[in-house]
Amino acid sequence: MSNATVRELTSTDAVREAFPIVAELRDHLDETRYLELYEQMAEEGYRLFAVYDDGQPVAVAGVTISTNFYLGRHAYVYDLVTTEAERSKGHGERLLEHVHEWAAERDCEAIELESGRWRDDAHRFYTERMGYEKYCYSFVYDLS
Repeated sequence: MSNATVRELTSTDAVREAFPIVAELRDHLDETRYLELYEQMAEEGYRLFAVYDDGQPVAVAGVTISTNFYLGRHAYVYDLVTTEAERSKGHGERLLEHVHEWAAERDCEAIELESGRWRDDAHRFYTERMGYEKYCYSFVYDLS
């Protein structure tokens, strides 16, 4: 991983290049819908970061900053995924550490994320490796 660097994705081409990785986590999206949603999300403050190793994106994180009563100003990680072939090589840790630094530089008090109940490996990564605490359940109500 010596050649790995973290970059914010700011061009349409870079965002498009990250789609196959994001699709490993969000497999319900096709590229057209991904780009449509990304445009709306970016207008709302969503930022996309990627780890590049040897010039290729291998991990992606999508983050926003917001404020609420229980966390104050915080960064919320909506998407965090490392491409399957590159997992367990430190890319996710490097990317999440970058998000921590980025959020701290913007006066955030915490980082929050959600993870599907079935993602046991991800939960171990967050709690055992990255020091996250499980502190609540998340619920969704489908309006469609």
